[in-house]
Amino acid sequence: MRELIRRHGPCGLADDQHTDPYKALVHAIMSQQLSTKAAATIGRRFEDLFGGTFPRPEQVLATADERLRSVGLSGMKVSFVKDLARRITDGSLRLDRLDAMSDEDVIKALTEVKGIGRWTAEMFLMFRLHRPDVLPVGDLGIVNAIKKQYGLRKTPSAERLTRTGESWRPYRSIACWYLWASLDNTPKV
Repeated sequence: MRELIRRHGPCGLADDQHTDPYKALVHAIMSQQLSTKAAATIGRRFEDLFGGTFPRPEQVLATADERLRSVGLSGMKVSFVKDLARRITDGSLRLDRLDAMSDEDVIKALTEVKGIGRWTAEMFLMFRLHRPDVLPVGDLGIVNAIKKQYGLRKTPSAERLTRTGESWRPYRSIACWYLWASLDNTPKV
C-alpha cells in the first residue's frame, strides 16, 4: 500500500464530486453500465432538457417518460430516476438526514430506491458523505486491484477481501481509492 501512496500522491477521494446529493444519485443511476463519455453526454442532454440546469425532483416527476428517454435514458433508468424523485418529494427518503445515519442505515435507505444497489450506496458513502471506512467488496476494481497488488492467482472472495481490508481500518475508503488509482479507474458519485 505504501508504494501506491508514493506513486499516486495525495488521496483524491473528494475530487470532482457532486455537492448536491440528489444530483449525485441521479448521475449514479444514469451512469450505470455506461462509459464515462456516454454518461457525460446523457447528463448534459438531461440538463439541457431543463434549460441547462439540473432539475428539481418535482420537475422530473412532471416530465413525460418519452421526453426523458429522448436524452438517452433507458425506460428502466427513467423509472429509477422517477422513483428517486418520488421518494424525495414524498419525504420517504430524506437526503438531509443521511449525514447523521450509520453506514448501514444509509445503505438501507438508499437501496430502497429502485435502481440503487449496495455498490451505488457504498460509492455515495465514500465520495459524497466522505465516510472513511467503507470497503466495497463487490466492486470489480477493488477485487482486481487486490488480486494484482497481493499477487493472487485466484480471484479473492468477499471474505478474503474483508480479511485483507482489516489492516486498513479505520481508513478503508482511502485504501480503496489508492487501489482504484493503481488500475487508473476511480469511480465517481
